[in-house]
Amino acid sequence: MPRRRRFFPPEYKAEVVELICSTGKTVGQVAKELDLTETAVREWVKRADLDAGRRHDGLTSGEREELRRLRRQVRDLHEEREILRKAAVFFARETDHR
Repeated sequence: MPRRRRFFPPEYKAEVVELICSTGKTVGQVAKELDLTETAVREWVKRADLDAGRRHDGLTSGEREELRRLRRQVRDLHEEREILRKAAVFFARETDHR
């Protein structure tokens, strides 16, 4: 049976990453001790390394947030353009019927 998705605040994730770095325990050991999935903990360690500049094979947290913001902005602009297109069609028909 799959696990229910859980939410962990950034402070908790940082503490788990620090625990791994300071104790020398493996990701698997810490994950098992804290009843976390190894995959999630590995992702937290990877993101911490990206944010600290120790890795360069992904996006930092700031870059991820910017990408999320830009995607939302593009989606909003597409919606606005579609509304304007429909309005232009509507008013073009109105002027044809007069």
